[in-house]
Amino acid sequence: MTRSEMMNRLRSHPAEWDIIVIGGGATGVGVAIDAASRGYDTLLLERSDFGKGTSSRSTKLVHGGVRYLEQGNVSLVMEALKERGMLRQNAPHLVSDLAFIVPNYDWWEAPFYGLGLKLYNLLSGKYGFGPSKILSREETLDRLPTINKDGLRGGVVYYDGQFDDSRLLINMVITAAEQGATLLNYCSVSGLTKDSEGFVNGVTGRDEETGEEFSARGKTVVNATGPFSDAIRRLADPSIEPMISPSQGIHLVFDRSFLPGDAAIMVPHTSDGRVMFAIPWHGHTLVGTTDTAIVESVADPSPQEEEIEFLLKTAGEYLHHPPTRDDVLSVFTGIRPLVKAVGAKNTAALSRDHTIHIDESGLLNIAGGKWTTYRHMAEDCVNHAATLGKLPERDCITRRLPIHGHAERTNRADSLSIYGSDASRIRALIHTQPELDEKLSEELPYITAEVVWAARNEMARTAEDVLGRRTRALFLNSKAAIAAAPKVISILARELERDSQWESSQLSEFQKIAEPFEITTASGMTQRSY
Repeated sequence: MTRSEMMNRLRSHPAEWDIIVIGGGATGVGVAIDAASRGYDTLLLERSDFGKGTSSRSTKLVHGGVRYLEQGNVSLVMEALKERGMLRQNAPHLVSDLAFIVPNYDWWEAPFYGLGLKLYNLLSGKYGFGPSKILSREETLDRLPTINKDGLRGGVVYYDGQFDDSRLLINMVITAAEQGATLLNYCSVSGLTKDSEGFVNGVTGRDEETGEEFSARGKTVVNATGPFSDAIRRLADPSIEPMISPSQGIHLVFDRSFLPGDAAIMVPHTSDGRVMFAIPWHGHTLVGTTDTAIVESVADPSPQEEEIEFLLKTAGEYLHHPPTRDDVLSVFTGIRPLVKAVGAKNTAALSRDHTIHIDESGLLNIAGGKWTTYRHMAEDCVNHAATLGKLPERDCITRRLPIHGHAERTNRADSLSIYGSDASRIRALIHTQPELDEKLSEELPYITAEVVWAARNEMARTAEDVLGRRTRALFLNSKAAIAAAPKVISILARELERDSQWESSQLSEFQKIAEPFEITTASGMTQRSY
């Protein structure tokens, strides 16, 4: 899968596409997989990199949503639990079980949460990840040795799923390509074309790397741009009423010592009404999330000061050694593309159900939803797209369609195991070029071979693509990622045949992109290595 091959497909395509998808996040790529696997001629265009926005900035959980059960949205929980099971089945190299413990400090919490989580597990049916259980104080401390012991009575354990969001997305892109879809990153959509009756029948766009402009006609155009959905809708009709009510959530990343075991902490009620998670992830501890309404969606969102303080304070109430600003290795911010609802007092109250809306122009929009349910969302969307575009009716096959890299992870301590079946090919690359086994940073597990692999096989074009999404360096340790950037850029320049001027601009661009991932320490300094 190379970008040059994909551009040639676009240039040489003789007629209209069956389905054109705008947006290369989980929703858009999911639609491309579903459509292409049904035999529909499919084109996907993404203005930056695949998963640049929301889809690489999640809480890294594949879950039904305990909070939605409390809200009474049983149908969403059941759907998500079913999809959770299918996702583990179709991508076992990236989706795994994780034990979550709800610590109890009041007498009523064990029976209350114990009953609720038993129902949660019951709703999963044959797709269950493991039974819930009430734990004694000693059992809770054994599983969570760093939990705050003051007043601890015990806990309740239940099981959900964990994954690497952007690694899964890249494997989904390859899956869509294997099914026959054409997918392009760094190709922006600048306009929507219409037929004589005023219905959308295609797009105009621009290759952001070369400046080449192009047009493509499609029987159906799907807008799957998440937080930016309204901007695409305005290309067809500037007078449309907005449908997106964006909110942002942040996550703080610490070293493993804050959560050294193999279990996560789930706090069902925080001072702002949201659930808080502290989870082990790639040898680090990830804490999140917040839910803050914002006025406008931006490509590179930044954390708000009150969000950082809220997470530090809340985590400090449950950890024996409260984390401080100096302990934060990275902070990342994601925007939720929530759909507006009449009467909702805050974004936390908005439903996470997905919405499919067809504008008067004939543009098909899909928004809302959650990572776990991307496959079901795509199936629903393609059903509508096929009807709208008068395409031949064909059944969805994605329930049992393996995601590229499908393989059981036999050794999770091996950092290459997240590549699944591709891991052996990366090792073969190292065998022929032993110097590719060199680590990018002593603080992180990633090696030079992964940069080469990303450039040759995963359409990585920039330092951010590699350090932010093909590997998770920027999300795990921003300082280490910035230090590794010159080496990564040098490798990319060689692989992509770029000159020294490109290397210089790439370094400057990456440093700018990395700024929102850094945090001002207690001394007032921002930790940087450039």
